[in-house]
Amino acid sequence: MTARKRVAVWVSNDLNFDQRVAKTCHTLKEAGWDPHLVGRNMPKSVPYSGPFSAERLTLRAQVGVRFYAGLQVALWRWVKSHGGAFDAIWCNDLDTLAPAVAWGKLPVMYDSHEYFTEAAGLTGHPFKKALWRLLERWAFQKLPCIITVNDSIAEAYRSAYGLDVRVVRNMPRRQPRPIVEGRQAFLEHGVPVDLPIALMQGAYMDRDRGAAEAVAALPGMKGVRLVLVGAGVEWEEARVAMDDPRFEGRLHCIPKLPFEKLRVLTASADVGLSLDKAGHGNYEMSLPNKLFDFMHAGLPMVVTARKEVAAIVRDHGLGEVVEDASPVALSEAVKTVLATDKASWSEALQLAGDLFHWGVDEPQILATVDTCLKAHLARSQKG
Repeated sequence: MTARKRVAVWVSNDLNFDQRVAKTCHTLKEAGWDPHLVGRNMPKSVPYSGPFSAERLTLRAQVGVRFYAGLQVALWRWVKSHGGAFDAIWCNDLDTLAPAVAWGKLPVMYDSHEYFTEAAGLTGHPFKKALWRLLERWAFQKLPCIITVNDSIAEAYRSAYGLDVRVVRNMPRRQPRPIVEGRQAFLEHGVPVDLPIALMQGAYMDRDRGAAEAVAALPGMKGVRLVLVGAGVEWEEARVAMDDPRFEGRLHCIPKLPFEKLRVLTASADVGLSLDKAGHGNYEMSLPNKLFDFMHAGLPMVVTARKEVAAIVRDHGLGEVVEDASPVALSEAVKTVLATDKASWSEALQLAGDLFHWGVDEPQILATVDTCLKAHLARSQKG
């Protein structure tokens, strides 16, 4: 029996809530690889409960320059100590790529979950952005191809680097909609179910992802409860504001949930919100997984007019698109979605779910692995 090949899968998060990485690992395992996850310990990390072998690096800093520098050093030490036991490295996002490329002894596959150099944290910081772009340019010259999450980002990378870029959208695996027993999923988290529920989810509700705008619109969304599920600075601010009398007890915050529990909660809501703002190139080109989570849960949505998101929602009749996330625009859009017959939404969402699922783009993962293995072998034979 042929031994399974081992691939180290590097991430800069704590492994528990990254569904894209989990799906990628399942695909690799089905193709004969043995994935080993390498993440990091974070202040509120709970033990990793996934199906793959995993370990976490402990860093002194959790944010900023010291975090990124510490991550590079930790990954470099890891690959020097453990790299010989592996057959390839799968890097997720730019902050994990440099040590694998610099080591150079294994094939490197790269999955860019976002347009990293246009991320919100780099907006207004030209020196930091320039450093990341230099690193990106250097690393990309060593790679035969890369993967990213949508056509807009892929085209930006092709234009900047002339690189072969494959698209694997962050879509769920195809499976039946969750079975929902009334609103029990919300009751379990102390959320009353007497009113329609607008749901926003996000592992990291950072600035300009729309949570603050959803909260600001709540006073005008009469007869609607707003539930935020996730973490991040705007989630924390909303949690502190829950008792504000303006919200009449209709604002609720639930911490991050495992994917299966989140699926059930999503299917139990009435309207989903995806409200990224346009101030950052990365958000403008984003195609967040929540869009597909809503779709597969049968949840109509209100979204802001980001290019990729708006196109899917409009083309497939999945909800309402607003040009900006003003309180008036959000209130009217939510009202329109709730006033539309649920059966018509359900049919459109089901049809879209049949078109948008992990299996559609999954072959690009295997094609990328094959390309990177062959390129590494060719370089080894030359040198």
